[in-house]
Amino acid sequence: MAAVVELNNIHSVSEMSEEDDAKHGFHHRMFLEPQEKKRNMKALVVKQAKETCSCTPAKVKDCVFSLLPVLQWLPKYKLREYLLGDIMSGLIVGVLLVPQSIAYSLLAGQEPIYGLYTAFFASIIYFIFGTSRHISVGIFGVLCLMVGQVVDREVQRAGYDLEPAALGVHADTVTYVNTTISPVNQTSRQPFCDKSCYSITVGATMTFIAGVYQVAMGFFQVGFVSVYLSDSLLSGFVTGASFTILTSQAKYLLGLDIPRSSGIGSLVTTWINIFRNIHKTNICDLITSFLCLLVLIPTKELNEHFKSRLKAPIPVELVVIVVATLASHFGKLRENYGSSVAGHIPTGFLPPRPPDWNLIPTVALDALPIAIIGFAITVSLSEMFAKKHGYTVKANQEMYAIGFCNIIPSFFHCFTTSAALAKTLVKESTGCRTQISGMMTALVILLVLLVFAPLFYSLQKCVLAVITIVNLRGALRKFKDLPKMWHLSKVDTVIWLVTMASSALISTEIGLLVGVCFSMLCVIFRTQRPEAPLLGWVAESETYESLSAYKNLQTKPGIMVFRFEAPLYYINKECFKSTLYKQTGVNPVWVKAAKKKAAKRMLREKEVDSGGKPTSISVELVSEPLGFHTIVIDCCAIQFLDTAGIRTLKEVCKDYREIDVQVLLAQCNPSVRSSLIRGEFFKEGEDHLLFHSVHQAVDFALGAQEHSRSCASKN
Repeated sequence: MAAVVELNNIHSVSEMSEEDDAKHGFHHRMFLEPQEKKRNMKALVVKQAKETCSCTPAKVKDCVFSLLPVLQWLPKYKLREYLLGDIMSGLIVGVLLVPQSIAYSLLAGQEPIYGLYTAFFASIIYFIFGTSRHISVGIFGVLCLMVGQVVDREVQRAGYDLEPAALGVHADTVTYVNTTISPVNQTSRQPFCDKSCYSITVGATMTFIAGVYQVAMGFFQVGFVSVYLSDSLLSGFVTGASFTILTSQAKYLLGLDIPRSSGIGSLVTTWINIFRNIHKTNICDLITSFLCLLVLIPTKELNEHFKSRLKAPIPVELVVIVVATLASHFGKLRENYGSSVAGHIPTGFLPPRPPDWNLIPTVALDALPIAIIGFAITVSLSEMFAKKHGYTVKANQEMYAIGFCNIIPSFFHCFTTSAALAKTLVKESTGCRTQISGMMTALVILLVLLVFAPLFYSLQKCVLAVITIVNLRGALRKFKDLPKMWHLSKVDTVIWLVTMASSALISTEIGLLVGVCFSMLCVIFRTQRPEAPLLGWVAESETYESLSAYKNLQTKPGIMVFRFEAPLYYINKECFKSTLYKQTGVNPVWVKAAKKKAAKRMLREKEVDSGGKPTSISVELVSEPLGFHTIVIDCCAIQFLDTAGIRTLKEVCKDYREIDVQVLLAQCNPSVRSSLIRGEFFKEGEDHLLFHSVHQAVDFALGAQEHSRSCASKN
């Protein structure tokens, strides 16, 4: 009841009776009683603890089914309806994924076999833990780039040569598995562990940490971090990183043997090194790259152009790899022309090995942006395709799923994974209905791992680089969308450009940070200088709209209606005051100062006229009419107030009241009303009023003015 009385006091205007209200046209006042909020924190914590710690069979079952979604949907699998589409999509994605896995291994600074391991384990684990029916989880180019940059840095720190290892990867890694000492520098390095096995050790360790971060984000439900990665920011980041990927692969197109640049400005440094060594170009690799581009780009374009007619995309990448491998093998391009080839790719699986715990402090910070990008892309793609096909996904479970897709494979010589848009689109368009298609993809990769992997020995690295570069077309095409994006939102376009440029020219990690900071600054700037128009009345309605946006709006005599379209807080409080003064044309502080100055001048003139004798005159002067007697502030767009905002409203009301202008507030949401009450905005005896609509406030102001005139005429 106290709250109701308080609201009554807020709405009370004078001691007029209800008959007087009706007589003078006053509107019927409404009173709202707020809900009682339970603030017993101790009881709430105890209740939550009991619910969390209780263990019942039903709760255990729910927990297991929630953690392992496959147990829910697999028993309900419609064999006749779903199986054919899942098999077809799984086989097609598997055929496309094999060459991409081999190619992206190069980008991540790893041997080709590790890319196949990564794609295989990721498909199986997401089948178990994932909630999306359509996304394809595997190798993603941007994450491979970020992993590769850290791997190269750590390899150099450990004192390894930048030249490829002379020994085979399979034998070397097995030898290294039997050792317990991780290379930290040249002196402590085991002679049996070459650059290749140390590279995957670094990659797997970082993958493990990234997965731990993602699972922790799911456990503590901090998925809100992804809201700071807007679509324009992510798109700009991926496009900027694509330039870095293209740059890192350019040396393979030319057959140049130059070290990979890392750190700030690596893109510029790499191109400088390329042009310095351009005279060392391997003509055989250059011709091969050119021919592969001539085949891949037109065929990819045809796939996209006729995707509605084709039952499945043409597996041109696999065809190119097979043909290029045969040409390299029978033409002996490595022996005759010095072409760089993939080398020995072993069959089977290596024994599992835990990450190198000594490396964790070194790569822990590098794994954080990888974890955030990975889960942000996975969750956004999951939600996008779920919405398109009319089912729901659990964002929290998706974080668990992608986390386990990194943690578990890190013990099997794998590197970081996430969902990938291009392969997901192929999967969807070829009839995928459930993650059974992911198991089919894993079977295709398993077949390659067990049988066909050694056949890629003679495959030129320039072919893998071409495949990687051609797959960047989607990201680079975003430049075509810039005019449309600029037309829709100039701010989003600027965020895209800043993130893209910083990711490309500075570094991928710093570019992501710059993009997040810049987008947050844009939000702050937009609330710092928001729109604040005067409103006019739409005839024959109770609606008020912006006078600057619409024609044929009417204004009520003596009343200004002002809308501030942003939260009112410490950043924009001065903007609120200055804009209000500008729109109304009256700064009450200046009006008061002018009154006082005129009063003092009049007082001096009176003293001179009376010969210096003291006179008693009032300093209150009848000033020129302001043209209005009421300001109605439409608060519908003010989401919240802080202490500075409350103080600003108090000052505005006080300043205008001193020049005989009343200020009314309309359409305040419950949060704003609560803030005003807590801030003691409404004091007994003051005519501060709250109204549920602008129309009510205007009617009240007109009625009050008419009432004051009738009282004045009687006197």
